[in-house]
Amino acid sequence: MSLENGLLIIAVVAVAAYLLAALIRPERF
Repeated sequence: MSLENGLLIIAVVAVAAYLLAALIRPERF
């Protein structure tokens, strides 16, 4: 796996986790 693909996967996972947290705890955002 290349570095670019690794960074892309990390970015996608981070955004997905942020959106999931925003849906679960909307009062914090």
